[in-house]
Amino acid sequence: MRLVLLGPPGAGKGTQASAIVKKYNIPHISTGDIFRENIKQGTELGKKAKEYIDKGLLVPDDIVVSIVKDRILEEDCKNGFLLDGFPRTLNQGEALDDELSQMNLKLDKVININVEKEVLIERTIGRRICKDCGATYHIKFNPPVKEGICDNCGGKLYQRDDDTQETVEKRIEVYQKQTKPLIDYYTKKGLILNVDGTKKISEIFDEIVEALEG
Repeated sequence: MRLVLLGPPGAGKGTQASAIVKKYNIPHISTGDIFRENIKQGTELGKKAKEYIDKGLLVPDDIVVSIVKDRILEEDCKNGFLLDGFPRTLNQGEALDDELSQMNLKLDKVININVEKEVLIERTIGRRICKDCGATYHIKFNPPVKEGICDNCGGKLYQRDDDTQETVEKRIEVYQKQTKPLIDYYTKKGLILNVDGTKKISEIFDEIVEALEG
């Protein structure tokens, strides 16, 4: 099963990704994780990527595509993979298709988790994180027993600096602008699986599995 996972920030991609890779026994490939690993290991690609990241610039597509290609060629991807965070743009999507076709491979589905902008904002600005153990809460949907205190370890809860309405709106806007042409591209290819991300977590997962296996 070769899959791509799309969805705006706050759509719950991480939760679904964990469930999908467990069910299908495929690796979860996050470009962010790959960059961090390559930088840590001091690889040539890692050094190149670091130059851009240190300057606050986006890593060019050719470097991102090279990194993803190398990862897909690893042994644990022979039965498939779940790509998360890549592709983000139409250029990256087309480049990925080119690389896969050279390997005689193709994508099975592109899962697109849809959530309305207002819901995404409410989800994100209400998020609270424990300073000590990293547990995540939500003031409305998943509040701690005692306000501002972690149920697990008693640590203090805080709101991330970038979890403000203004920042979240900007993130969503950038995502939508970048990704709309990519979604249209995959829709024309008959690969898009649109999922309602406002349902219960288990219902979203069941819907994904049913569509993949139906």
